Formats: sequence, C-alpha cells, structure tokens
Amino acid sequence: MAASILALITARGGSKGIPGKNLAPLAGKPLIAWTVEAARGASSLARTLVSTDDEAIAAACRSCGAEVPFRRPAELAGDRSSHISVVEHALRWLESEERYLPDYVVLLQPTSPLRTSADIDAAVSLALGKNADAVVGVCVAENHPYLVKGLDGNGGLVDYVTPPLAYARRQDFPPAYVINGAVYVNRREALLRSGSFVPPGALPYVMPRERSIDIDTPADLDAAAAALRAGPT
Repeated sequence: MAASILALITARGGSKGIPGKNLAPLAGKPLIAWTVEAARGASSLARTLVSTDDEAIAAACRSCGAEVPFRRPAELAGDRSSHISVVEHALRWLESEERYLPDYVVLLQPTSPLRTSADIDAAVSLALGKNADAVVGVCVAENHPYLVKGLDGNGGLVDYVTPPLAYARRQDFPPAYVINGAVYVNRREALLRSGSFVPPGALPYVMPRERSIDIDTPADLDAAAAALRAGPT
C-alpha cells in the first residue's frame, strides 16, 4: 500500500517584520497562496492542511483548495510558539477527530514561496526511496563557516569554526549547506518520538538559493518578486 503523505502549512496571524505577512501580496496573490498551490500541485501528497489561528488566512487557503479543519489554539500562535508544538497539535487532532495517521508529514512554511511542487515531490521521493525518517531542504551556504569569525575575551577576531587545514582559496573549501526552511519531510512516528524536524541521520534535499528565499522582511518580498519575474531556475 502506498504511503499516506500529509502536507501541513503553518501560518499564524501575527507577524512583526511584515504585518499580516502570510497575506502580503506577492506577484498578484497572497504570499501563502504560493505554498498552497505548490502543495496542491505535488502528486505525492494525499492532503494539504493549514494550521492557523486567523480567519482571513483560513479563508484565503480554502479558496486555494487547502483544508482548514480546525483553528489553532491561541497558546500555539504566539511569537514564542514552537513549530514542533504546532505540528504535534495538528497530528494529534487528526488522530483524535478523524482517526487519520499519515505515514509522513511534510511541513511547508508560507515564507518559502519559491519552493515548487517538483521540490516537494523530490523531497518525498528521497524519503520514501531511502526509507528515511527525515528529509530536510537545504541550500549551499552563502557564507562558508570557515570565513565566519567570533570574538575572544579581548574583543579580537577568532575562528568561529577552526578549519582542519589552512585553506587559502574559497574554491577549495568543502561543501557547506544551511537549512533553508522550504520543506521538511518527517515520518510521523519518528517526529512525535524525537520532537525534532532534523533528527540525527536526516537526509538533505539540496535546492538552489534562488528557490530558497525566506520571507522575513520587505526586502525579501522584493527579492522573491524579482525572482518570479526572472522565471524558473
């Protein structure tokens, strides 16, 4: 029997960097619509659900074809609410109210509007093909850890990460990746057991930086709009 894959989009109403961020216009549609449409276009997903505390967000998502079967509790919609608690709430609600236990849950954050349906399907395919507990979207680090510096007790520069060799050329650095927040694929049971989206042994799904833009500021929205105008990468 084929695995049941649930997409869960998490979108609270509050936002400090960009007020009403999840509904902010991007290339003619609300920011969150880009994520709902990517999920709806992914052939690997059985269902696309949204967890939100905000009725305007819920209405926008329903109009794009997503399910919003419950309202997120206020205590899980604050600045300090963890993503894992939000996902756990959704999975427990589905188990309690619908007896629905997906094999995998795919966390999709609305702040990654350039992630595509193909990215979602590829990340899911990697998880299924490798029988992995977790697959996490990453991109090449813009600033290599070997170039990052910290400060010592006297305010002087020190290596944040000590290179194993005295690398002289950037092109000789070993590859370094950062989590881009675009897609997390987690086996349901393993996620609930570990409480981590990136447990030991998680596999990377490598994405280009152009599709890894994370919306946090108005400048990020401008960058995403420019990338959309430039076309697919």
